[in-house]
Amino acid sequence: MIVLICFFVLLWNEAQSWGFKNGVLHNSIWLERAAGVYHREARAGKYQLTYAEAKAVCEYEGGQLATYQQLEAARKIGFHVCAAGWMAKGRVGYPIVKAGSSCGFGKTGIVDYGIRLNRSERWDVYCYNPHAKECGGIFTDAKHIFKSPGYPNEYENKLICYWHIRLKYGQRIHLQFLDFDVEDDTACMADFLEVYDSYDDITGFVGRYCGDELPDDIISTGNLMTLKFLSDASVTAGGFQIKYVAVDPPSKPNDEKNATSQGNTNFLSGKFGIM
Repeated sequence: MIVLICFFVLLWNEAQSWGFKNGVLHNSIWLERAAGVYHREARAGKYQLTYAEAKAVCEYEGGQLATYQQLEAARKIGFHVCAAGWMAKGRVGYPIVKAGSSCGFGKTGIVDYGIRLNRSERWDVYCYNPHAKECGGIFTDAKHIFKSPGYPNEYENKLICYWHIRLKYGQRIHLQFLDFDVEDDTACMADFLEVYDSYDDITGFVGRYCGDELPDDIISTGNLMTLKFLSDASVTAGGFQIKYVAVDPPSKPNDEKNATSQGNTNFLSGKFGIM
């Protein structure tokens, strides 16, 4: 009995360290590879895509609009996103695994807005592509250095990369940019790297980065961090090399205010400023 209790304690600790939140074990990379369904928003931000634009986003990445059935299949293995998006045939909805008061109206399943007669409405999009060009990874070591695909050579066009850093519960992540060269434009709308202080690319936006200026260090508020890299169909650059190390949280409550600004570090920093 004692052994069984210890097993469940270890399992619970592992679940926490891997992003267990509101009863849902989140692991977007594995889910996307298993189901072929993924969520996208416009490069300009949330809820900015008409139906035609949403369809173009999926096709640009080599996929197509997900059907209701494909989104439900992904939901059944844990795909949970609180953001309404276009689906095939002009349908709009989003998948809920764990009921919550702030999303999904307290229900589970596909929150279905039905087929929209006005295709000019603006939402996100759910794409389906089981054969997408994957890159990225999941890191759980206390420290690690990872690079853009092909580094030190230039990265390729049409990349969609996710890196998830998931440390032990209670630890924080100190992110340091060792080298950075991504196609530059005024608003980082072509190629860009985004950093999220969360288990996914929906919440906890830190910043979007492009160009060849080395971003400042970032310290997370928890044990999870997600980095998303997208490249468009033209112009590439040298790429990047990023290092992270695990750090312990502040020992004193009064240190909390300064925890994310020690030395040359920033939290919620980026080319778009503070969010």
